[in-house]
Amino acid sequence: MPVKKQKGISFGYCDLSSGQRVYPGVMPDLLPEQLPPAQTVHPLSADGKMFARITCDPPLGQATTIGRGRDAVEFSVLLETNAPSLVDDQDISVNLWHNHGNHYDWAELPLKQSNAFKDVLHVHSSHPVTRRWYTATLPGKPKHLHPVSFTVKFKIGTESGWKWVRDASGIGDGDLHYLREESEKGFSDFFPHASKQFTIQPHRPQTTDGKLWSLTSPASPAKGDDSGYSKHSLGVPASFTRYFALVRLWSPWLAPRHGKVKFEVDKDAVLVSFLRADGLHVVCLAISGVGNVLSVFTHDGDGNVIVQARNDLETEGKSQVLVAVADEFEVANAAVMYHARRMVMGQQSTTGELKAEEEAFNAKKDEMHGEWLEEWYDGLTYCTWNGLGQDLTEQKIFSALDSLKKEGITISNLIIDDNWQSLAEGETQFDRGWLEFEANKGGFPRGLKATVNDIRSQHPEINHIAVWHAILGYWGGISPDGKIANEYKTTTVTKEEGVAAGDMLVVDASDAQRMYDDFYSFLRNAGIDAVKTDAQFFLDMIVQAPARRALTIEYQDAWTLAHLRHFSSRAISCMSQSPQILFHSQLPTNKPRLLVRNSDDFFPEVPASHPWHIFCNAHNSLLTQHLNVLPDWDMFQTSHPWAGFHAAARCVSGGPIYFTDYPEQHDIALINAMTGKTTRGKTVILRPHTVGKSLNAYVGYKEQALLRVGTYVGFSRTGTSIIGLFNCSSRPLSELIRLADFPGTEAGRYLIRSFGGQISPLMERGEKAAFVGVDVDVQGWEILAAHPVREFEIKSGKVAFANLGLLGKMTGAAAVVNSDVYVEDNGRLRVWTSLKALGVLGLYISGLSRRSIDSDLMVMIQGKPIARECVAAKGKVLELDIEAAWTKGGYKAGWSNEVSIEVFVH
Repeated sequence: MPVKKQKGISFGYCDLSSGQRVYPGVMPDLLPEQLPPAQTVHPLSADGKMFARITCDPPLGQATTIGRGRDAVEFSVLLETNAPSLVDDQDISVNLWHNHGNHYDWAELPLKQSNAFKDVLHVHSSHPVTRRWYTATLPGKPKHLHPVSFTVKFKIGTESGWKWVRDASGIGDGDLHYLREESEKGFSDFFPHASKQFTIQPHRPQTTDGKLWSLTSPASPAKGDDSGYSKHSLGVPASFTRYFALVRLWSPWLAPRHGKVKFEVDKDAVLVSFLRADGLHVVCLAISGVGNVLSVFTHDGDGNVIVQARNDLETEGKSQVLVAVADEFEVANAAVMYHARRMVMGQQSTTGELKAEEEAFNAKKDEMHGEWLEEWYDGLTYCTWNGLGQDLTEQKIFSALDSLKKEGITISNLIIDDNWQSLAEGETQFDRGWLEFEANKGGFPRGLKATVNDIRSQHPEINHIAVWHAILGYWGGISPDGKIANEYKTTTVTKEEGVAAGDMLVVDASDAQRMYDDFYSFLRNAGIDAVKTDAQFFLDMIVQAPARRALTIEYQDAWTLAHLRHFSSRAISCMSQSPQILFHSQLPTNKPRLLVRNSDDFFPEVPASHPWHIFCNAHNSLLTQHLNVLPDWDMFQTSHPWAGFHAAARCVSGGPIYFTDYPEQHDIALINAMTGKTTRGKTVILRPHTVGKSLNAYVGYKEQALLRVGTYVGFSRTGTSIIGLFNCSSRPLSELIRLADFPGTEAGRYLIRSFGGQISPLMERGEKAAFVGVDVDVQGWEILAAHPVREFEIKSGKVAFANLGLLGKMTGAAAVVNSDVYVEDNGRLRVWTSLKALGVLGLYISGLSRRSIDSDLMVMIQGKPIARECVAAKGKVLELDIEAAWTKGGYKAGWSNEVSIEVFVH
């Protein structure tokens, strides 16, 4: 299929003249360039059959912060070779090169071979290799004020010369940033040349640590139809070495940008963070959606940070910026977001918006009779967009649902996407306006209600059915010839150059709430109980200042009140990462969390888009984790070459999972790895409890490093920490993943388990060998889980225990609702687990090989013994096939969907 290209547009639509899907925005100039293929190993022979590879901790190519009180840094270097018989240990030399003593002079530090790492787990090792570990300590803090840079070189044999890691892998120097002893610093220590136009006010941050300032500057008033614009310079940030920014890719979407030395971004930024030479993080947030002023960061040719404001008011406004400083990025990031929420909710409280929204939801909540909103978040969802195409009909929907049922795929939610509405004719979708509430007669001749009734009668397993619509009606707004234009007051607005420039008819702000109330009443009567509201950025594309200040807030509030009143907040907000929407609608926490699309679309036919899609979502979540939303990483296809990559990313995202397969093209095994069946036959996703986000804010897309997405399941100390690893580069990557890298891990013992089932030795944070090695091929991924281990003294001796959750599931720990383990008075160990889905439960029990399943263990489900064939011991893991046992035993679900398992260990 040919792809039409047009700069400045980044979403797909159907070209009605050709019937083809168009992806005008997935352009090479919009996507970071993929690196060309390169060697990842050092050749040791002319034919290339012998090779060596270096992996280092702390990692090369990245910045590592050394905490206060640490006077030495231990280096662990892994040398892998595939020629063990041709080299002796004494013929190998591995040296660390660094500028610890003097910033401008490098010194050599020989590393010594160590046997302390012989039991380290290596996941996905792609070659039969011999591993040798080398260590060295870099003592004391550097005398100079700059970060310490380092790299590694090695030599094998007397005739082979020294080989530098950078030469083969392209991985640059690593950096050590030493946190210095705390000293009183003011704002001018971080931005010494800020404009006098800023009024700077210190605040006490809501975080446990750090500093916080608010900055206000004048925003020029609008004149007639023209918004007012103003710029003020914060100056060059002092002493920074790297930066991370979230920029406006264009009006609807955010995207990450990275850099070093000089600050410059290709798009306006909403958030910018600077890593300083002293290890401190300076996070800057531009506030929008308050007082009709939109604020962003840009730059000039000298690397100054510029605050730019657009004011739609006819009086002078205020541009507002927050700046926080802390030892950790996440602390500074949280400080600016928490204070922004306080500002926005304070302003909305005075206008009565918060009270109106709370009343709208509470009125609907009374009708829910205890229904869990989580059923909407946690159900497996099918979307019609890519799978069924844009020439949508009820028959295509029926056929797709029948195909799913035939394959044994049970969905909980259905999204009827674009092109179900009644629309006027036009050359492109941007020329077509919305006519009336009822579905188009060509695709839905019996009306929307009849279609929905048939879906619900033939597929009672579907809990919720959503329909798509644009915030202003359709891509072309409202048709002047339709029922909607006759029923409601309308106005004409002009959209700026880009995706759909020109005039568009919309329902006037004065009638927006009535229109939404009527529309959603119609949908409810038709059996629809959820919506996906797209193209919300159109509110930001309006040119005229009077229309912007009349429509931007009013439409957001009208939509919010409508989905709260009619659908109990079962809504998906899409193309809505415009700053005014992020802050006004998505930041306040006075209502249930909204599902919000977290990045640009999934483009199945554009190969370069897939790694970037995951990278972009993981970094956007660094901001959206603090909004009152669940980030939606978009739909994907299970029968796609990148299906596993996308599936793993959705599982660790902490958000919903939608798929959009073509009929009869499904990967059942992949779907089963993402989901589980409840005791009532419903399919649920196994969603972690925290939002998945990048763990390396300052590592750019072009750098040779695995994307690490961290999330967490359960309570503090007893929960499971999860890291999704994704190779977004064009070469295989090998890294060491420390236990300390797993978010939420604390003091105590842990084991690390891969999705494929490999288990590490027990370890504690701070131990020399507290990490695992991971090899990930191009287009590859892995999911690692750090499970807390508890030790007990029972009658038969000491036993170590860990609950691994459901095996064979990408985030199987999320199936565990509750778990408890203790020693009974009779000296046996009792393990109790409550699961929200069926599957194979894994329990790590040390000394399992010495125990008899028949005489030393007893397993019960819902208080009844489990079938013997459903219990197996594999190494140190007891595997309990709860799904098979439930089917064989004829158990019945109780008042909840949960299943209770008890295990007694003698």
